[in-house]
Amino acid sequence: MTPMLEQYLRAKSEHPDALLFYRMGDFYELFFEDAQTAARELQITLTTRNPGAESPIPMCGVPHHAAEGYLTELLARGYTVAVCDQIEDPKQAKGLVKRAVTRVLTPGTAVEDGNLRAKEHNFLAALYYDPDERAGGLAWVDCSTGEWSGLYSRDAARLWQWTAKIGPRELLLPEGLTPPRETPLSGIQITRTPLRPHFDFAAGRDKVLSAQSVADLAALDCNDKPQLVRAMGALLTYLTATYMRDLGHLAPFKPVNLGRHMLLDEVTERNLEIFRRLDGRKGQGTLWHVLDRTQTPMGGRLLETMLRQPWLDLAPIEDTQAVVAFLVEDEGLRRHSREALAGVYDLERLITRIFLGRAVPRDFTALRQSLGALPRLRGLLDTAAAAAPKAAAELLSGWDDLDDVCELLARALVDSPPVVVTEGGLFRQGYHPELDELLDLAEHGEQKLQELLAREQEAGNLPKLKLGYNRVFGYYFELTKSAGYPPAHFERRQTLANCERYVTPDLKTLEEKILASGETRKTLEYNLFRELRDHIASLRERVMDTAARVARLDVWQGLAEAAVIGDWTRPELHTGQAITIRAGRHPVVEAVQGVGNYIPNDVSLDETAKVLLITGPNMAGKSTVLRQTAIIAILAQIGSFVPAAKASLGLVDRVFCRVGASDNLAQGQSTFMVEMMETARILRQAGKRSLVILDEIGRGTATFDGLALAWAVVEELCGRDDGHGVRTLFATHYHELTALEGRLPGLRNFHIAVKEWKGDIIFLRRLLPGPADRSYGVEVAKLAGVPRNVVKRARELLEELERSRDPGQGGRASRERGQPSLPGLIAVSRDAGDATGQVPAPLPNAATVLLDELSRLELDRMTPLEALTLLCDWKGRYGGNAC
Repeated sequence: MTPMLEQYLRAKSEHPDALLFYRMGDFYELFFEDAQTAARELQITLTTRNPGAESPIPMCGVPHHAAEGYLTELLARGYTVAVCDQIEDPKQAKGLVKRAVTRVLTPGTAVEDGNLRAKEHNFLAALYYDPDERAGGLAWVDCSTGEWSGLYSRDAARLWQWTAKIGPRELLLPEGLTPPRETPLSGIQITRTPLRPHFDFAAGRDKVLSAQSVADLAALDCNDKPQLVRAMGALLTYLTATYMRDLGHLAPFKPVNLGRHMLLDEVTERNLEIFRRLDGRKGQGTLWHVLDRTQTPMGGRLLETMLRQPWLDLAPIEDTQAVVAFLVEDEGLRRHSREALAGVYDLERLITRIFLGRAVPRDFTALRQSLGALPRLRGLLDTAAAAAPKAAAELLSGWDDLDDVCELLARALVDSPPVVVTEGGLFRQGYHPELDELLDLAEHGEQKLQELLAREQEAGNLPKLKLGYNRVFGYYFELTKSAGYPPAHFERRQTLANCERYVTPDLKTLEEKILASGETRKTLEYNLFRELRDHIASLRERVMDTAARVARLDVWQGLAEAAVIGDWTRPELHTGQAITIRAGRHPVVEAVQGVGNYIPNDVSLDETAKVLLITGPNMAGKSTVLRQTAIIAILAQIGSFVPAAKASLGLVDRVFCRVGASDNLAQGQSTFMVEMMETARILRQAGKRSLVILDEIGRGTATFDGLALAWAVVEELCGRDDGHGVRTLFATHYHELTALEGRLPGLRNFHIAVKEWKGDIIFLRRLLPGPADRSYGVEVAKLAGVPRNVVKRARELLEELERSRDPGQGGRASRERGQPSLPGLIAVSRDAGDATGQVPAPLPNAATVLLDELSRLELDRMTPLEALTLLCDWKGRYGGNAC
């Protein structure tokens, strides 16, 4: 066991769960199991340190100047990496160079660009829940910007929903706390930490007060939220252990105020395809792809936050609308703003890396270029200040160009600095007098030697005096014996057969400067770089304030650009319940299909029509109408224009969206189970100011079960018990539900128009009042390419089934309904009454239902008591009094 390996193992023992990158010269080396893991994951060569030994030590390594790329790949695969650096100069070390772990890298604490997505947050989160107190807290921080926030709730399900919603890269959980099976946390690395000290309240409180420089938790609105304080303390403990330095880059803590924002849970975001498509992919097919026209990473992240948490207050919505409208009208200002913003890099993450000491030279040049665009932005705002709305004027009133910082960086750094800080070549001539001299020696050393030679030749009248160099004596003057006698200040160093070699004090001084200038220059430049970094870091608050202003301007122009491209209009918002949309469109579908191929639709919800029951065949466009209504409401409440000819919307506090079919087989949940779980959450949490989007409830089970469930859900949403219905768009294939119009308050029938033409159907994509005449399922199957013989046979079977269900009508009435009737449901809900207070009569075909149930009975397995119970149930459902 060599001293080096002993040092390695000591560092490894302090971080047993991390891959240890151990600095040796120009490489980071890994040994033992770490080497085997890294070689496999990074596809690099695995060697051994002592190949001839009985037990060779596995070993692999990567160049230190290229380590960031390898670290990025390991973090992307979920590994934690401890970086063990040399903490003393090897040239001054006596014996083994001192080394220590200087940073620990985890997926949630990354700040380097290679580990981050420009327009997305990179959250580290911590969740704590106390089952005894029935309360918990969730805190999250983006280490790359310092932004952090949190949520306190007595509902554990809400905390897990928010965890899935914000999608942290890494989640800290105390031992013993297990995520619920129904919460999708795929892609989130879960890190288990001990309850103490990470989630200890007293330690967490002290760390929070210190990090935020406050004397009382009340200043953070956390004095009555001990569980949230525990989660915040866990974050700070973990960050201190990984960064190993002061956490002064954290911004003021801002807890989420649920009363100020529309709530969109992770299921709604997924079903509306706001950030990802239903297949989990990003890009085309998402609302984000259509809406995001921002030019800077800061603007993109701010827009993401706004989309996840739209406003509930009219004031910020109307302020944003006013600026967006102003930029829509001023095409020149919008275009020039986009051009200027295109030159601005990620100011928030640049200054954070500088503050944390993680910056490389290219970060400073990116900061310099970004600051160079600020005067132009201010000039554009100044020009339009007279007509600008209030929000734009407020933005301009505190604008800081940071021109002193830009001037300093322009004067200090060369245009294209090297990648490695310690190699020199960073600074311009004229920045520092001592460095100028060293640079002059490095660039003109040979010229100065020739000038000294010329002076000696002239002073001593020695025209044949020569200048030479070897590795033993260094620089020297050479004089042949016939060329003359040397001056008195020449010191003989070597005698050869036909010449003598000399040195002079001036020559030795110049030689020392030239030979030392390279290393001295590198050392001086490194120290100057650190001084520059510390100075810029001290200005972090100014840079962050400017970054926030640039982000707001970027969001405004991006929303204006999206409005112009999509031909959107400014919506009207109010505090009432009514929602009126004229010629509304789905922005994502329209972007894919083209404006000319999209059919707009009107939607109106008010006190007399709070629940729209929408029927029509598959592929007709029911889901599109449902989703576009929810998307228009969300866009309106972030201050955006909306894809509609006209829109007037009452503020929505929550949007619930249940569409499509999905399952979670890994957790033992079928499609129908997932559907019912999502429906249960909606019915329990929706309020009178919510907007509910439901599509095909009850289709995952038997016909009568599904119809009964869908019927009951509609009654609940109409407010059967309290009379206060929930604004709802309900799409269904159960045509029996259309009979509820007039029986349930606030329910109105609508359908998607379809036209039959020569045996085929044409989808008109128009939402019209009234129920659909039938489902057209067989016709849709034909359009989908089902073989003709199958379609023909399906039609024959359909006619046969309809005749057997309703022989008196020859199948016609039953075909109009599209499904077998369920009279029992009406009978069960007699107490509800219709809009006039009259008790609705049972639907016909009770005998058909009874025969169907009889055909499915297994009489040989029934006991007499079970048979009697069944007869009582039938009597109660189909007439007369129950037993």
